[in-house]
Amino acid sequence: MFYTSTRDSNVHVTSAEVITRGISAEGGLFVPEDIPRLSMDDFQKLSKADYIERAKAVLPLYLTDFTPGEIDECVNGAYSGGKFSDPKIAPLVELYKGVEVLELWKGPTCAFKDMALQLLPQLLTTSANKTVPGKKIVILVATSGDTGKAALEGFKNVEGTRILVFYPNEGVSPMQKLQMTTQEGGNVSVCAIEGNFDDAQNGVKAIFSDKTVASRLNGENMMFSSANSINWGRLVPQIIYYISAYCDLLAKGSIKPGDKINIVVPTGNFGNILAAYYAMEMGMPVNKLICASNANNVLTDFLESGTYNRNRSFFTTASPSMDILISSNLERLLFLLSGKDAGYIKKLMADLSKTGIYEVKTEMLAKIKDIFAAGCCDDMETKKTIAETFSERNYLCDTHTAVGVNVYERYRAKTNDFTPTVIASTASPFKFCASVISAIKPSDKQENDEFALLRELENLTGETCPPQLAGLKDKPVRFSGLCGRTGMESVVLDMLNL
Repeated sequence: MFYTSTRDSNVHVTSAEVITRGISAEGGLFVPEDIPRLSMDDFQKLSKADYIERAKAVLPLYLTDFTPGEIDECVNGAYSGGKFSDPKIAPLVELYKGVEVLELWKGPTCAFKDMALQLLPQLLTTSANKTVPGKKIVILVATSGDTGKAALEGFKNVEGTRILVFYPNEGVSPMQKLQMTTQEGGNVSVCAIEGNFDDAQNGVKAIFSDKTVASRLNGENMMFSSANSINWGRLVPQIIYYISAYCDLLAKGSIKPGDKINIVVPTGNFGNILAAYYAMEMGMPVNKLICASNANNVLTDFLESGTYNRNRSFFTTASPSMDILISSNLERLLFLLSGKDAGYIKKLMADLSKTGIYEVKTEMLAKIKDIFAAGCCDDMETKKTIAETFSERNYLCDTHTAVGVNVYERYRAKTNDFTPTVIASTASPFKFCASVISAIKPSDKQENDEFALLRELENLTGETCPPQLAGLKDKPVRFSGLCGRTGMESVVLDMLNL
């Protein structure tokens, strides 16, 4: 298996090179030259396996330059040893007949990003040893909330790495901010920026492509890599949990071999739903991939019209991890649907950079509509969905998962599509206490103390706060830096003492 770039078809590199580098030199994203296939017999065999065994079956299809021993070590390092609070790692929970919630937040930071970011450090250190032995890898991350903490936790004290995280100062929940600013580890640094996630992401991309900065790092035997989903090593672990969900449905008898399912994904940067698309291309039977957005509905508009337009109002919402107007991973989908036309994708991305708009060809839009459905909802609808899902289904969901539930139920009412459905649940509700409490009990006077809110949500719902969130109360804040959106490069150099 080799990989190419969405913007340069001459690129031909191994998975270890892809994971180490994170992004291609010309700014494109790495994609596999071919997508491996699983037969229905494979799915049936994997339905009898556990999550770790499924991961060990899927990863070698993409990481052909890893030995079986390396795959075993990486997977065991990520998912064994009690790091996840549920032995199933990514359990399915029935919401109602024919609709299952895929709980992806049983890991150490209570967000779906753990599913990949517990594995990525293992993959990255193994890859670096193959491709740049002795080099220190500097992980540069922009986060809309959950990626930052999950990456910090995954790379904490990992030998041969440094991790630097930027987050929008007013664009994450109080609990998300506490998780990052209290992070332990001798190789971690965190800084807020004045701006939104797109500003942070653009700044990180600019630093990646700055040859002067790269030269300074190289002089110190360092190089950049990424823990954002622009890194294929972040995306490939996410494919596993969709395949695992299909296998669990088979094991439960909820579907028969070959039956199609719908998958609903609340998404901002498009990586999580793109992983479901790759699982489909590998042979997982899918009827519709349903993309759920909040008030920042740039993806909904694109999937329905074929025009991507980031020139619009930006909203800070109750689902901050989806507050994104530039969905980086969409580039990978467009590359595949264009027939792997790197020149065309390079032009689209240049248009986006220059004007904020691009429009895909009519035939590509037809392919998109055949595969995807899309919808969005605002904060009022999100909170209404949290309240109704809790009172009517006895299920407590966070603000992001509620967007997925809302969009799916409107899709189902509109289409009468009763295909068995999996809704990706992306975070613990205790990461967004104030919003969840105000949804369940709107008249309740809010506490200002985040830990009083944790207790209140427990009392209101009977649910138990994950200990890793409750335990933040006694941790000191280590990082309080704030920079302008144009000052990120100097902050990075200061963090690295360069």
